[in-house]
Amino acid sequence: MTTADALRQRSAAQAVAQAMAAAATTWLDGLDPDQLALARWPGPDEDADSEAERLRWYYTPTDHGGLPLNRQRPAQQSLAMQLVATGLSTAGYVTVCTVMGLENVLDHVEGFTVDWGRERGRDPGLYYLRVFGRPGGPQPWGWRFGGHHVSLNHLVVDGRVRSVTPCFIGADPAAAPLLGPAILRPLGTAEDLARELVRSLPPPLRARAVLLDRAPSDIVGGNRSRLTDGDEMLGLPEIWRGRFTDPRLLDRVTGMERRAREATGYAPADHRRLALTAQPQGLPAAELDGEQRELLRTLLGVYLGRVPDGLAPQVDLDEVHLAWAGPTEPGQPHYYRLQAPRLLAEWDNTQRGANHAHSVWRDPQADFGVDALAAHRAAHHAG
Repeated sequence: MTTADALRQRSAAQAVAQAMAAAATTWLDGLDPDQLALARWPGPDEDADSEAERLRWYYTPTDHGGLPLNRQRPAQQSLAMQLVATGLSTAGYVTVCTVMGLENVLDHVEGFTVDWGRERGRDPGLYYLRVFGRPGGPQPWGWRFGGHHVSLNHLVVDGRVRSVTPCFIGADPAAAPLLGPAILRPLGTAEDLARELVRSLPPPLRARAVLLDRAPSDIVGGNRSRLTDGDEMLGLPEIWRGRFTDPRLLDRVTGMERRAREATGYAPADHRRLALTAQPQGLPAAELDGEQRELLRTLLGVYLGRVPDGLAPQVDLDEVHLAWAGPTEPGQPHYYRLQAPRLLAEWDNTQRGANHAHSVWRDPQADFGVDALAAHRAAHHAG
């Protein structure tokens, strides 16, 4: 990165941090005391329990922690979404809003019968927002927004946005009919570009990119707070907040887990083959031709372009590795990941007849801004 690029990135991170602080303050100021107790928790340097909570994230329809939209008045909801918008590009914001609206579609797909132990199981009002710390103050602060198939995590340190990951966006259904006829596919580009890239590879390169001919049932990293070498796919019951005490719900989720694992046909050796590794698996971009590199560059933009310009870290294309699992024919369950020293992007579309997609962008070394917090503490609290 050139000095000019670094300065532009720093300026963008400062400008977005200011917009975030203003939006967060306005939202918090408009809340009632009981709402505020859920909406604002201590910052990373104020309370160990609050910091442990900040590092938890989910993409299942569970309690994500914070003040849900359905416990806010319309004007408060608008202010909440204004804060969410500060952390996303326009395309990212539209995609997140579309995914939230898909809860109504999913409810219809399931015959309006799934409850998950609450009054409405698929509820577009159950997206939770929480601020950690005091926006705009001298100490680190951040915010988290999440619900089913959405998890956004941002941290501001020393007046700059320093972390925007983990960033999860999913879609169920991944494809749904519209009038026209047309098809709604909020994450379709993330699927199509990767498939086109893998199918464009000559057989020797494709053999290196495709790790297994069958796909796992979920992203491998799951909702871990920290990724480590050798991580294998988590079970469905593990990616919810707490454990189900209602036998009916416990039976449902364990049954879903069993059927999903059986559908993959995976043995323990297959899970080990697809485990996350510090050294990337698959095919390095340095071995791609010009058109393939451009496909990969565009695919990376689907992930890094979720946030405002200047917030995503620079990624050396030559260091990115592509790994795929599953068939390459459209409509078949499949998985892929893109990995580089400061990048892990995972995708799967395997469940519900390959019509239920997950995509996540992470920085294995600096998710939740742990690196920026460590540097801040060393500079301001040494001795």
